[in-house]
Amino acid sequence: MSATLTLSRLRVFLAVAQSQSISIASEELMVSQPAVSATVSALQREIGARLIERDGRRIRLTEAGRRLETYARRVMALLDDAIDEVRAADAGAHPRVRVGAVNTVAEYVLPPLLSAVRRALPALDVQLDVSTRAHVWQRLGFAETHVAIAGRPPLDESFRTLATRRNEIVVVAPPDRTVAPEDLAHETWLLREPGSGTRALSEEFFEALGIAPEARLTIGSNGAIAECVRVGLGISLVARDAVARDLDAGLLIEVATPLTPLERAWHVVVNPNAPLPPAAARFVDVLLDCARELDPRWSLQTTAGSR
Repeated sequence: MSATLTLSRLRVFLAVAQSQSISIASEELMVSQPAVSATVSALQREIGARLIERDGRRIRLTEAGRRLETYARRVMALLDDAIDEVRAADAGAHPRVRVGAVNTVAEYVLPPLLSAVRRALPALDVQLDVSTRAHVWQRLGFAETHVAIAGRPPLDESFRTLATRRNEIVVVAPPDRTVAPEDLAHETWLLREPGSGTRALSEEFFEALGIAPEARLTIGSNGAIAECVRVGLGISLVARDAVARDLDAGLLIEVATPLTPLERAWHVVVNPNAPLPPAAARFVDVLLDCARELDPRWSLQTTAGSR
């Protein structure tokens, strides 16, 4: 069995597994659909197990396929690290660090930290993956990212939090609106997409208040939500970080509720089951140092080098 050919087949299989579509995988890989189908078929023969099955116009993974996907993601992440390190050692290429972050962190919390880190480590190639909370933790679990910055990590994972920073959650409205606590159930609420940590928190907020707002709009970014609130489409539960400038400028107002502000925290997290390559370890050390120097709200949970 050819190791090189198997790795190539695994990459094709992962594209199919994650898109659940031969056609989408072929577009992502820039190869023909017959070539993708033939590669997956060859991999099934090579392994001796059925990995995918038809589900209408799409495909789905079999139980064997799901198990292979888990191992393949870990293998490919490790292989990517190996290639990056070898290239850096042999050709002087910039080592790559993969960072995962939720939308709010990427837009409002991380930029000054990344700027400071880049000044300290200009040779690093930083790849920032911005996604939902669920996706951020999933990628960290598979070591597809080296470090993640998001809300509280899932309790069923053996992740390690290195630093935290206070994250206040508030309800905001346009400046010309007066929203009383008894009106909250009757307002139009602007929510982030399913899978977002803020969306899940909003649902918990409604339950804790004992309300079930019927008027809801799902909007996929913090910036779009803030603009929609400003023009009067509704109100929203958001991280103060995402609307601090608008609140300071009087473009939004904070609505008093019995539960807000909610006290949460941003977490800088690594996966101790996937040791960091040297470049990523150095990046995390400097990131923690910069966080402590730039913003006193950051609290280190462990020393920078103890992972």
